[in-house]
Amino acid sequence: MIRFEILGNLAAVTLSRPEKRNALTPDMLESMTGVFERMPADIRAVIVSGDGPAFCAGFDLKLCAADPSGETMRRLLTALSRCVRAMRTAEAPVVLAIHGAAVAGGCALLGGADIVVAERQTRLGYPVAKIGVSPAVSAPFLSIADGPARARLLDPDLISADDALAIGLVHELADGPGATRERANDIARELAAKPGIGVAATKALCNHLARHRTDMALEALTTSLSCTGTDEERQRLAALWS
Repeated sequence: MIRFEILGNLAAVTLSRPEKRNALTPDMLESMTGVFERMPADIRAVIVSGDGPAFCAGFDLKLCAADPSGETMRRLLTALSRCVRAMRTAEAPVVLAIHGAAVAGGCALLGGADIVVAERQTRLGYPVAKIGVSPAVSAPFLSIADGPARARLLDPDLISADDALAIGLVHELADGPGATRERANDIARELAAKPGIGVAATKALCNHLARHRTDMALEALTTSLSCTGTDEERQRLAALWS
């Protein structure tokens, strides 16, 4: 459900579970983490996108509802945190092409990207508070965690791609999924054409400057884990499928 392709000095990582709007499973996130942790050294840029009608609808909540112990949710949250950290620390710059929806865990993946191109019709956000789940796991990776993006974690409503651009969650907009992917490909090719050592060093410096955020990744994950397996979560997840 994660497709990995090498295209010369570029790599393409694709969420490929279109029949479920690329809803994330623990295995998908763990596979994606492995791809970034073992990325070949000669890859100069990585493009991440999703098959089907949406980039990612978040966690597979049907799996979570079937596990009232909360263990599936805990595994998803832990794998998500590790995946975003692997994207963030990869030497090659990461370009996301998102379309349709980037919701909850799908929106959290934006925190691992260096550049995000969004289709204008995309809806984004963290509606998980409605089901008793804390999106705190995403907070350290937001590019402007002390500004309007922080407020998005507290507000369960989705926002438009235009609003996401205004607050810095995405960096460019394009018209239609095809144009979004092509623009992301163009950016990746431009980055790959630059001196590799300079790009890697610049990304490493940016990560170093943001270390006060990423160092809190485990604390943020612990906050989200503390809400799993509660009566509220069980009741609200069950209500989704009743």
